[in-house]
Amino acid sequence: MQLQEALARGASALTAEVMPPRGGDPGRVLAAAASLRGWVHAVNVTDGSRAVMRMSSLAVCRLLLDAGIEPVLQLACRDRNRIALQAELLGAQALGIRNLLCLTGDPVRAGDQPDARPVNELEAVRLLQLVRQFNAGQDPVQGQLPDGPTDLFAGAAADPQSSSWSGLKSRLVRKKEAGARFVQTQMVMDGEALKRFVGEIAAPLQLPVLAGVFLLKSARNAAFINRVVPGAQIPQAVIDRLAAAADPAAEGVAIAAEQVAAYLQIAQGVHLMAIKAEERIPEILRQAGLTASL
Repeated sequence: MQLQEALARGASALTAEVMPPRGGDPGRVLAAAASLRGWVHAVNVTDGSRAVMRMSSLAVCRLLLDAGIEPVLQLACRDRNRIALQAELLGAQALGIRNLLCLTGDPVRAGDQPDARPVNELEAVRLLQLVRQFNAGQDPVQGQLPDGPTDLFAGAAADPQSSSWSGLKSRLVRKKEAGARFVQTQMVMDGEALKRFVGEIAAPLQLPVLAGVFLLKSARNAAFINRVVPGAQIPQAVIDRLAAAADPAAEGVAIAAEQVAAYLQIAQGVHLMAIKAEERIPEILRQAGLTASL
């Protein structure tokens, strides 16, 4: 439980994200996670991100545990009714997976199967409430869980650059009341927005924040993300910097490293996202002045 212990101590906490494969071979995702060993406290495994078919997050989390890597199970409500979500939570407990990020899930229309039928019986707040029930040993139907309470460490997501400040605040208050123990944010490009979010919303709720840092690979990649990713707000100055760079990939690493160093002065930690380039995360952290010491 490195992540929980680091957050409880008030130490800087580092997490990174990997994406399950679109197929049955977990080799690449396991290699990507292995490259992060010693650099981060835990590795998030996405759950049908952008509503695209991929291997089960629960399965990949168990494989990471077997490899000695602490996982964070991302669990989205979009594709499951409450019975299926209950089963996933109890399965995570049985498999030794303790860290959990409770998500509503990207809309089906954002994915490559827009005619699929979403479920959305619950959303992130109600999923957090369900985790809290299980951690109290409560069976939502029959009173008490027969084999005692679960021990799940649940977190929530937030977007510090949300266009609705009041909505962002009320939503995070509800997540805290529902049982959230930490926050991982979406990609943050505005340090002032992060500072305000931490100071005015998260800190009064005593919620540790891991600020989202996204590795940009090129100006074209950044423009694409702005176009297709809901809530993405990559400044034109950053896009221009990437466009002017002789080596855009190296410039993207430098930008991410600058953000890591800055955000660790504001939030309790950072959450790194480097889609299909996870092997570059150690270099980001090195350039930010960090060492592999976990």
